[in-house]
Amino acid sequence: MKKYNVAVVGATGAVGNEMIKMLEERDFPVANLRLLASSRSAGKKLKYKGQDVPVEELNKDSFKGMEIALFSAGASISKEYAPVAAREGVFVIDNSSAWRMDKDVPLVVPEVNPHHLKKDKKIIANPNCSTIQMVVVLKPIHDAARIKRVVVSTYQAVSGAGHKAMVELAEQVKSLADGKPAECKVFPYQIAYNVIPHIDIFLENDYTKEEMKMVHETKKIMGDDSIQLTATTVRVPVMRGHSESVNIETEKHLSAADARKMLAQAPGVILVDDPANKKYPLAIDCEGKIDTFVGRVRQDESISNGLNVWIVSDNLLKGAAWNAVQIAEELIKQKIV
Repeated sequence: MKKYNVAVVGATGAVGNEMIKMLEERDFPVANLRLLASSRSAGKKLKYKGQDVPVEELNKDSFKGMEIALFSAGASISKEYAPVAAREGVFVIDNSSAWRMDKDVPLVVPEVNPHHLKKDKKIIANPNCSTIQMVVVLKPIHDAARIKRVVVSTYQAVSGAGHKAMVELAEQVKSLADGKPAECKVFPYQIAYNVIPHIDIFLENDYTKEEMKMVHETKKIMGDDSIQLTATTVRVPVMRGHSESVNIETEKHLSAADARKMLAQAPGVILVDDPANKKYPLAIDCEGKIDTFVGRVRQDESISNGLNVWIVSDNLLKGAAWNAVQIAEELIKQKIV
């Protein structure tokens, strides 16, 4: 099997670390692995297959000889360096928001739209974490009954805001247990024992950027602008694993029983749906797993053609690192790279 020269940009971050782990766990055909980060991290060593791999400072020459680059270093870095890599003939799979809505850049979830990958499209966008897990579940329902409208409320883990957010939750829990006030640095309010209906900045329409990402990205990935979607995104005191309550209205009637059968066979989806025995997806159960879990599948009795579902996935894996590595696997499978 051919092996590939792979770069990971933002290698020392939470998602970058998971990308390295995924390359190892999937036994991805890596010939040479180049780990890239800012000057602050240059010289650090990270483990890959039992070996110490030094972290190099990202610069304009970092992509010479590379074939695939996984980016998770923020939108500004991606805007600057993704075109540099692409000009070197490297396929860039970018986890930031920088390229997602660019009409010339594929926005890909392999279970949904692998056909959007093309040889001449060197920059590929990884969708927002909350969008990815939702569209994996929406796809088989849309194919069977055509989705008209989606109403989604998310319950998003603090890891979606980075390592410092995870530290803040842990420190707040400890402080409160010790009778001390909770200190807020990352979030505008205390996140411990609280929920905050605010992720990313507020826009002119009073929705947050995170909410509108879900609206626009879903239409692009599904290839259907007629799907109407509205979202409320909420940060919850969970370390890892996003949960979503999703209400779906379809053109054709689809029974909950038929939906369960389809979802049980859908790629990348695991059905956990046995309410009589209190079995449904939980964030703590999906941590470290690459699949998307769905349960609480039931008819919406307020409309003729409606379903309610509960979706949970590890936001650092399927929501980020695994989806990126999965795209790289798809590039190889389709003989694009």
